[in-house]
Amino acid sequence: MTPAARLSAAMELLDAILRGEPAERALTRWARASRFAGSKDRAAIRDIVFDCLRQRRSLGWLGGGDTGRALVLARAAAEGEDLDALFTGRGFDPEPVSQAERAALAGDLDAAPRAVRLDVPDFLEDELAAGLGPDFEQVMRAMQSRAPVDLRVNTLRTNPGAATVALARDGILVEPLPLVPHALRVMQNPRSVAQSRAYTQGMVELQDLSSQFVAHAAGAAPGMTVLDFCAGGGGKSLALAAAMRGHGRLLAHDANLSRMKDLPERARRAGARIEIVAPGSRGEVPPCDLVFVDAPCSGTGAWRRRPEGKWRLGPADLPRFTGLQDSILREAAGHVRAGGILVYATCSLLERENVDRVRAFLGLHPGWRLLDDRRLSPLDGGDGFYMARLLAPGS
Repeated sequence: MTPAARLSAAMELLDAILRGEPAERALTRWARASRFAGSKDRAAIRDIVFDCLRQRRSLGWLGGGDTGRALVLARAAAEGEDLDALFTGRGFDPEPVSQAERAALAGDLDAAPRAVRLDVPDFLEDELAAGLGPDFEQVMRAMQSRAPVDLRVNTLRTNPGAATVALARDGILVEPLPLVPHALRVMQNPRSVAQSRAYTQGMVELQDLSSQFVAHAAGAAPGMTVLDFCAGGGGKSLALAAAMRGHGRLLAHDANLSRMKDLPERARRAGARIEIVAPGSRGEVPPCDLVFVDAPCSGTGAWRRRPEGKWRLGPADLPRFTGLQDSILREAAGHVRAGGILVYATCSLLERENVDRVRAFLGLHPGWRLLDDRRLSPLDGGDGFYMARLLAPGS
């Protein structure tokens, strides 16, 4: 495909996504129907689509509308592309740029409202600004760019030095990250990770730095009985297993069993022992030294990775999330032994989903106490995340 044809494809996809089709589904549908497109074409189009979603409001403001064409046009202009060479209307090229579009592109983005400049939904602007304080604008600007690709070295299989060498043999260059032991950032050739020997042999797992931090800081240790209460795909279960070094008992539970369908194979590759707990089998879970809760949330901390979620979220969604979080915390606490630890985490930047939920839990559960908590943002190097460690009463 020509560069211009890629732009046309991205416009078509964005229009479908803006009408409500999930981005991943739209991209998969397009790829299956477009066998002529090579892997480089698909990757380039994916990048265009997700860049436009991250900056939907600011690009739309400059492009003159909330359409696939307006977003792609503004992105191309911002990238310094030759618009006249790309927008020719010939073959599969987009139609030429109109005078009205050129006038919009000449606008001063600094004159736009703050929420537009920073690509923030209006209803969340004040809440995020209050919670993030002086970091608000810097964090939101970081959310306008792609997230880095991070790896967790699986210490059940190898060590960072050996993993770095193995990755380099496949042309993947990495550097260590100081926030978490065994964390690596991919600096070159990130799209080759999933096909690398280091990955297929279980030496490394794809995992954002902040996700690695909360799993590491949870405090899982050899000999413990640990429950990952909202395991999902199992990334944090695998990190907890590595911290336990193969000693102890690790259980993974999720209210939706299908989310864990790939976890047994992932655990096998990683050399981890993880027991799957079906939703109806929680009565068989023994009292646990550590219960880890990565609760469903608004996902405001992960907007770089899942940018369409920024625009799907509405004011009515947040009360549903906080109610679910309270319910999950209450249920998870029932699996913590006396004197054990409950870890609550979200990939949210909203205080109502984070510290407010912890305070609400402590207010309803006398004897429990907060040991420590931490909020992470892209300024710390990874996604936005929050975690709190709570100590159960007794000894």
